[in-house]
Amino acid sequence: MHCTETADPETAEPSSPPRPPLSLTSGRSSSSAIRDLLRITRSPGILSLAGGLPAPECLPTDRVRSAADRALSISGPCGPTALQYGPTEGIDALRETVAVGTLASPTLGRANQVVITTGSQQGLALVARVLVDPGTPVAVEDPVYLGARQVFAGAGAEIVGIPVDANGLDTDDLELRLRQGLRPSIVTCVPNFSNPSGACLPIARRLHLATLAQQYGFLIVEDDPYHALYFDDPPPPPIAQLAPDRTVTLGSASKVIAPGLRVGWLHAPEWLLQPIVRAKQTLDLHTPALTQLIVTEILNDAAFLEPHLESTRDRYERRARALHAAVSGFIDAAMPSGGMFLWGCAEVDTTATLDQAITGGVAYVPGDVFTVEDLTHRWLRLSFATLNEERLTEAAARLESAFAGIERPRPQVPDPSVGSHRPRVQ
Repeated sequence: MHCTETADPETAEPSSPPRPPLSLTSGRSSSSAIRDLLRITRSPGILSLAGGLPAPECLPTDRVRSAADRALSISGPCGPTALQYGPTEGIDALRETVAVGTLASPTLGRANQVVITTGSQQGLALVARVLVDPGTPVAVEDPVYLGARQVFAGAGAEIVGIPVDANGLDTDDLELRLRQGLRPSIVTCVPNFSNPSGACLPIARRLHLATLAQQYGFLIVEDDPYHALYFDDPPPPPIAQLAPDRTVTLGSASKVIAPGLRVGWLHAPEWLLQPIVRAKQTLDLHTPALTQLIVTEILNDAAFLEPHLESTRDRYERRARALHAAVSGFIDAAMPSGGMFLWGCAEVDTTATLDQAITGGVAYVPGDVFTVEDLTHRWLRLSFATLNEERLTEAAARLESAFAGIERPRPQVPDPSVGSHRPRVQ
């Protein structure tokens, strides 16, 4: 005789144990509004002024293919090295190339102070990992590159916005804040054709920033992916040449070769190198050797790189001028001297009007994504790099129509106590 036993509800195991809680770091991390927006802009019929994507015509597919073939050739100089584990700091040939400088990047110093990163975004994350604890003050440009904001917010930093004007980071305002007691661990900026403002920091401000770093003991992080994308004259020397013991310089192949390779670099003072290398070991061991070898070959190929950069600069300048002219009647924006972006001010709430603009077939990035102390919600970033002149003109017409269908907001009177810190790109 067989009996069927019934489980005692008092002793039965629960059907599913509770899930482990997310970390504090995870809770501080937010999604990129731009990358979320890019999913929408892939829809047919949308003309996107949103993402800072290089022009498809500027991606050197054939040159990358030939460099990859050489890197993978068994009989070539690299052979299986391209597919093997490599040193965390990066392959020596690329470190040397970055240190010496190329047509696409400035001279930075010694090769043993270079670390190759998986995109320059990883460089920001590494610096934050070794210098920022929860509550650490970090001073940033206002408006600020969204990737920097994400990194420092995820680390729990106290983010302090320093205003930007037509000449970039306002170092006089920074000095005032320092005199009033601000003690940041890091001051970060995009000195050349900044994302999003498009401003280029003049040599006088670079010298002033270097002096303040020496006086107050903070680290400057100069994020320099647009160095080679100037329209007229090359930008001033990097800040690292003015304050070598107080500056980390970040660079990237993404804007001059291809973002899909995910190759960037940082040049750091000697005292910071080993903490950064140890931090990178915990993230990905090393940046892929194959893409490092591809980038090394292309950066050292002046016969290819010079005309490639000249055509890229020419294309972006023509597109910048076309978009600037097309929006000048309804957006107040300065014509940049390089880079990929227009930063402007409209007569509407650019966050509230975004859905209507997308419905009308055009996308942009509202300025409050970038601004630390936004008072008006009227700023926006427009990228001119991806679309040709005809499509940029059409995108501007769609944008003007979308803005015209929205009731204008009532003027806002800034609070005098914070007005000096409002983003003021002229």
